[in-house]
Amino acid sequence: MLEDKIKVGIIGDFDEKRLSHLATNEALYHCSEKLSINIALDWLPTKSLENLNEEIMSGFDAFWCSPGSPYISYTGAIKGIQFARENNYPFIGTCGGFQHAVMEYAQNVLGLTEVFHAEYNPDASSFFIAPLSCSLVGETKKIYLKKESVIHEIYNNDETVERYNCSFGLNPSCQTTFDISGFHVSGTDENGEVRIFELPEKRFYIATLFQPQLSSTKENPHVLILEFLLAAKKFHQERKLKL
Repeated sequence: MLEDKIKVGIIGDFDEKRLSHLATNEALYHCSEKLSINIALDWLPTKSLENLNEEIMSGFDAFWCSPGSPYISYTGAIKGIQFARENNYPFIGTCGGFQHAVMEYAQNVLGLTEVFHAEYNPDASSFFIAPLSCSLVGETKKIYLKKESVIHEIYNNDETVERYNCSFGLNPSCQTTFDISGFHVSGTDENGEVRIFELPEKRFYIATLFQPQLSSTKENPHVLILEFLLAAKKFHQERKLKL
């Protein structure tokens, strides 16, 4: 029997000294309070996901891949994301979560073998995830949202201003490869470089290079996190009806 609590699994290696990790917890709690949803959070260390237990994972209603790259286990992070995507769980990946959602899709959907991340393989000849031309650590920037996308519908706007804390992103030369394959670019910066990806056919599957948790407050909870939790609640209810 499923519990009444909405269970969110956070893929990542929790560090109480990381502002982004604390902000992830705080944002989920104040957003759930805004929605009157009772939630339970569990951080899923990446090392523990190397031998992924599907029975344990199926007890969650949604997954968030947190900032914090490089993770202790790249393989574990990829396996956690793959489980969420293949089983159509509500999913959000932010910052490092964005980067690893890109890598997971490249490996397991596009079938690419030489998929390198500059933080893990600095000596590789080419990268899917590469150093940004200009670091976004501590930056707040405008993002342009693609019309008729899931993210545009969520924001109900053509643009948004978001906070970043990252130095790595998708290699711009790879952007079209993803977009035409179904991992759609739905938000870009002023130079047209991807800042948001989505899989529109999924319940909720969005990856953002920015961190919505950094700007979400109890007084002004972030709309993207609210929608993520609403998707988790709906999925939870659907599963209960099947029991």
